[in-house]
Amino acid sequence: MATIAEGYADPAFSYVKTLFEAGVADGDDLGAAVAVYVDGRAVVDLWGGIADRRTGRPWRRDTVCPTFSCTKGVTATAALMVAQQRGGGLDEPVGSWWPEFAQCGKREITLVDLMTHRAGLPVLERPVSAAEAADPAAMAALLAHQCPIWPLGTEHGYHALTFGWLVGEFVRRHTGTTVGDFTRRHINEQLHIGATASASSDIARISSPPPEQRVWSVAHAPPIPEHTVAEMAAAIADPESLFVRAASNPAPSFHDPDVLAGGWPAAGLVTTARAMAMFYADLVGGSLVARGLLREAIAERVRGRDRVLGLESAFGLGYMLPSQNFVMPEPARRTAFGHPGAGGSVGMADIEHRVAFAFIPNMRRDWLAGDRRAHRLIAAVYDAL
Repeated sequence: MATIAEGYADPAFSYVKTLFEAGVADGDDLGAAVAVYVDGRAVVDLWGGIADRRTGRPWRRDTVCPTFSCTKGVTATAALMVAQQRGGGLDEPVGSWWPEFAQCGKREITLVDLMTHRAGLPVLERPVSAAEAADPAAMAALLAHQCPIWPLGTEHGYHALTFGWLVGEFVRRHTGTTVGDFTRRHINEQLHIGATASASSDIARISSPPPEQRVWSVAHAPPIPEHTVAEMAAAIADPESLFVRAASNPAPSFHDPDVLAGGWPAAGLVTTARAMAMFYADLVGGSLVARGLLREAIAERVRGRDRVLGLESAFGLGYMLPSQNFVMPEPARRTAFGHPGAGGSVGMADIEHRVAFAFIPNMRRDWLAGDRRAHRLIAAVYDAL
């Protein structure tokens, strides 16, 4: 067992290593990495398993992997940094800095609404190619002409892909750069929103489990009502549901080099667990966003049944908060924040416990079918504090 994971774990966090190695050994993970910082100090940095099932290439120290919606936590931070630099703008109407947006019933929408998934723009009204999705100006123009599908202030619903182009436009309009460029220059150059050639040379390939392991269930803590699971399963099977429409246009083929290079600011982050955990450690440590602004950003703004996801979600300013859609162990539920990704990745931090955590696997598993990988590791971290 000792040779399954490479890297380092502080003896106080040895059970994190035990769980991680067990996940690789028993097939829960194909390949993966986990990293933890406490009070700005690295206490766990582990990796292991297979990066590419086709070739057997091992997961190495610097193997990067798509993290899907973990991207949103980085994009939200970029927007907060820009707001901090210019002295505000969170509650201004979006039309004050993006005039084309103030049409079709969107005049009162603010950046806060965009960051809390309340804008009513979770889907794109026409098919979009990977090439168009790589052009933030084109995506902004498309969204500016759309009408919300619910009245402002009445509902919230997960903007799976459009979140990035909406919130990212605040960054682009005020800095002249994309979220990916801003992130590399001002946050962490190892966070690739738009995978470079060097990053792509050792990228992990996403795999899926066999069909018998993809059955939906209520294996969840706390449990999700069975009728909610049934409704979500039906939504996934319905190509016209908001769930499918929000997540599948443009088609997120993360084996496509054009998609990986496209820098989608809601789902395109390719990185290591080390870099993601370092990002959250820097965020909690105050080097990216002032602590007062961070506390404002992680304060709960919305909670309840998500119009798109169909289950409870909760958000601060771009960061997801503990909920049915972002399950955390009990000690983390009050002050943790971050964002999960569709493949099982999680990046999170806790401003009170001064913990930063990242887990990135390349085996996609269904969260509601017992995908407790990150949850178990996070619980072990809190047990070790």
